[in-house]
Amino acid sequence: MSFDLSLIGRWSQEFEHHADTDRIKAYAEATNDDNPQHTAGTIAPPGYASIPSLAPILAAVRAFVAGEALTGSVHSDQDTCLFRPIVPGMTLHTRAAVVGLVPARSGTEVQVKCQTRDVAGDLVNEGYSTLFLRGVTGAQAIGQALPDHHMPAELRGTAPMASVASVIADDQTFRYAAASGDHTRIHLDAVYAASLGLPGIILHGLCTMAIVSGALVAHACRGDSTRLRRLAVHFSRPVLPGQQITTRIFAPIPPRDRTYTFTVVNPAGKAVIQDGLAEIS
Repeated sequence: MSFDLSLIGRWSQEFEHHADTDRIKAYAEATNDDNPQHTAGTIAPPGYASIPSLAPILAAVRAFVAGEALTGSVHSDQDTCLFRPIVPGMTLHTRAAVVGLVPARSGTEVQVKCQTRDVAGDLVNEGYSTLFLRGVTGAQAIGQALPDHHMPAELRGTAPMASVASVIADDQTFRYAAASGDHTRIHLDAVYAASLGLPGIILHGLCTMAIVSGALVAHACRGDSTRLRRLAVHFSRPVLPGQQITTRIFAPIPPRDRTYTFTVVNPAGKAVIQDGLAEIS
């Protein structure tokens, strides 16, 4: 498998996105968000930050990766810093760049940095996405390590401050695809997903993260989503339509008094999100 290493650190073109009330409301509905500001479309949910980044990330990765390596790739990590909320009427400009390549036991991770700015050029959000290319081996590591978001060792095995159950609807992937623009086949075509060794249609990782962010806003931000300033996760297992997932939120430990950690488990108690981190203003 060949990669165009000359593109490491090179920004894609900028993509423009217009946020409006209807798009924000549709996103909130597609992610089971019942926060009144989100359902009214007056402030976008934190997860909406991923919508403007979809096209530039795909552009950057498709230029970097040769051949059919993207077939069956999965989202393995997401780390987003939120500087300003997205509200109706904003015009956003987003660019992305591949910044790292990490070989793994059964594939290769492609690390991408993304920035979204407003028309004045001020940062609205910035983050890193990691795509795991299943079965693509032989790559050499390149680039710098991404920001850490591992759960502190002293919290492992302790009781959470809150546990929040969320039910994934049978049509969740289709609703999310319509609202987000992410129509990747593994989320919509059961036969195709099974042909790649998946257990069937799987939920978009960013949809899982958006649903989980609702629990964090309610229990760590007192219902004010503008207080959520960083959200980072490692997607460790697929989430399936019809499943119930449970978000376990752990209280901050000094000196990181505004940093909450969390895990998300499926009905079997297996983690679907590990090393979750939320920084609150």
